[in-house]
Amino acid sequence: MISVSELFLQRVEQHLHIIYEGVELPLSVTELAQQLIKIILGSNALRDPTPHTNRWDEQDIVLIAYGDSIIKHDDSEFAVSSPIEAPLKTLHRFIKEQCDMQLNALHILPFYPYSSDEGFAVMNYVQVNESLGDWGDIQNIAKDVKLMADLVINHCSSRSVWFENFLNDLHPGKDYFKTASLTDDLSQVVRPRTSSLLNTVTTPSGEKHVWCTFSHDQVDFDFGNPDVLKEFVGIIRHYLDNGVRLFRLDAVAFLWKQLNTSCINLPQTHEAVRLMRTLIEHAEPSVVIITETNIPNQENLSYFGNANEAHSIYNFALPPLLLHTLLSGDSAALKHWMMSMPPAQNGTAYFNFIASHDGIGLRPIEGLLQPSEVASLVSTTMQFGGRVSMRTSNDGTHTPYELNIALFDAMQGTHNGPDKFGLERFMCAHAIMFALEGIPGLYIHSLLGTTNDYERFENSQHNRAINRHRWQESKLLAAISEKYSHHHKVFNGIKGLLAVRKKQGAFHPNATQFTLHLAGGLFGFWRQSIDRRQSIFCVYNISDKPQTLTLADLNLINTQKWFDLVADKTIEESQLTIELEPYQSVWLSNIK
Repeated sequence: MISVSELFLQRVEQHLHIIYEGVELPLSVTELAQQLIKIILGSNALRDPTPHTNRWDEQDIVLIAYGDSIIKHDDSEFAVSSPIEAPLKTLHRFIKEQCDMQLNALHILPFYPYSSDEGFAVMNYVQVNESLGDWGDIQNIAKDVKLMADLVINHCSSRSVWFENFLNDLHPGKDYFKTASLTDDLSQVVRPRTSSLLNTVTTPSGEKHVWCTFSHDQVDFDFGNPDVLKEFVGIIRHYLDNGVRLFRLDAVAFLWKQLNTSCINLPQTHEAVRLMRTLIEHAEPSVVIITETNIPNQENLSYFGNANEAHSIYNFALPPLLLHTLLSGDSAALKHWMMSMPPAQNGTAYFNFIASHDGIGLRPIEGLLQPSEVASLVSTTMQFGGRVSMRTSNDGTHTPYELNIALFDAMQGTHNGPDKFGLERFMCAHAIMFALEGIPGLYIHSLLGTTNDYERFENSQHNRAINRHRWQESKLLAAISEKYSHHHKVFNGIKGLLAVRKKQGAFHPNATQFTLHLAGGLFGFWRQSIDRRQSIFCVYNISDKPQTLTLADLNLINTQKWFDLVADKTIEESQLTIELEPYQSVWLSNIK
């Protein structure tokens, strides 16, 4: 019988044969596979992973935050503006003391030294930005929550040592970066930005044109060089050693470049994700790989592979579809999308979110919303104080790429303008997201009800800065303690919803989900626990008018008692309808 180690080597070799087909390597595939296995295992024993195993349950909620989203200042009259405590310590304390442990996982956005893009132009992958703390702080956080970290795999900073070496024809780095000729036909390349794709630089061996998918400060790696792959496997090992258990593969869709193609979602990219999964799960089977691919929905789904690529994918279509639903009062597009989404196989799960450090992407709804509906989203975002970022299409035109706005401000009204239901609309959005099939990801500024940060935007002139506020700890604690403030209402309301969610087997990320067909301004879906004991009918008024839910439309089993988990109320046997106020949510369960 073939041993685990022999099978492991064979699988790694198979991945490498596919990735490097047609590429002349300086060593054999077997030698490269052996080197990668040695790097990923380090001094640790080889593990035998169990396929199709769910590494999550209804208890899992991921908080998304920058390492300095909350900073502690000296509030005295003569205080300087810099923090008096490592921000990672401040964030850790906030989660432990204020969040009542309702959040059991934390995604700390890039905490490495960087030169731009709020951390996504990494200068050194194995250092912690000293302005945030150190690896000891990271390790301490990882003891209390599941730690998620970014593997910024497509590019690094133009100020990194690797790129400095590239500019000087030195190793390591001399041949780490993708280059092209100005005469190459790059017209098919899919672009997420408006900047030019190639940046011209001078090296001792002559002028070169480096590939920059996102900005000229973010230079793309050349994974055709296996030394780049080995560097990243070493980085993964370092993160594992420091407690990281969820890996977010940032912008991974662009990883492999090949002339005369779109240079996105190429077969080599998918095989590279499969390779990383094989390597990681043989080193630490509990790890979860999440792909961040802000692309049209069907392309995004492809990163599940055959349950052998990402364990989880960002559900990028959800934020713009849910925003459209609540601003328009029309759930048709959301329902159509939900019915078309395949249930995630065991061992895979959707990663649901409705706000993040980036904007609300519009590429994922290509083909899901009409151009007029997208135009309405853009117009209302601008009306509510937001910004719109653009990208260059293949025909050279600039088209909207993402909406940049704090979610609380985005929900302040409808397409008709601001109204009095902003808080209710915002909470309804989260009640929908928390109940959907998948793992919820909660952006810290949604948890806190943070509004648009115009000062940060003006200072940086970067659209995304509007939704990346940095709270002073004392001001934050005062805001969430003031019972009449919207911060207090949002913070405690979301914690209350999460406390309920975590007790329901029907909210397991892989529990059954069916979309309901309800009349008027109602939207709903049914969840059933994996053991089939619990059913929850999740119904929402997505309009600014009261709506009547006829319980007969849900086909409730009348031999059972039913409970509204949100309102903590029992549904009377004689009750025929439920009146829902604007944006009210009900979770009707047969188990309390």
